[in-house]
Amino acid sequence: MEFWTDFWDIIWWFVWAFVFIAYLFALFSIITDLFRDRDLSGWWKAVWLVCLLVVPFLTALVYLIARGRGMAERSARAAVSARKASDAYIRDVAGSSSPGQQIAQAKALLDEGAISPDEFASLKAHALRQAGGVPVTADGNGAHRAPA
Repeated sequence: MEFWTDFWDIIWWFVWAFVFIAYLFALFSIITDLFRDRDLSGWWKAVWLVCLLVVPFLTALVYLIARGRGMAERSARAAVSARKASDAYIRDVAGSSSPGQQIAQAKALLDEGAISPDEFASLKAHALRQAGGVPVTADGNGAHRAPA
């Protein structure tokens, strides 16, 4: 009979651990939302934080009921904003310019004397390879052949 008592004590401990961790997630979400909300004044933010310290469970429950919808909207806006910033960063790093733009930039560098004709040919070949264009010959010109 001692085994079942210990077993249920362990289960009860897991239940309380789950409740406590869920409460911590809710608490950190509330605090994050408080600082994310631009419409709420600093004094109201301070009042919410003090209440979270004094009566934490009740305040968290009231906050989720009273401001839950706005909390979800702010969280969704933050996720969309983060996604847009991530996409912009990836586009910036990957370089979204077309092969024509890359060749035009290389030609401008060639005209300025910043690169040699061999470097221009290599940049042109690289841009055309990326686009799946025509094969490039050793002199940098595209090989135009009639179909067989």
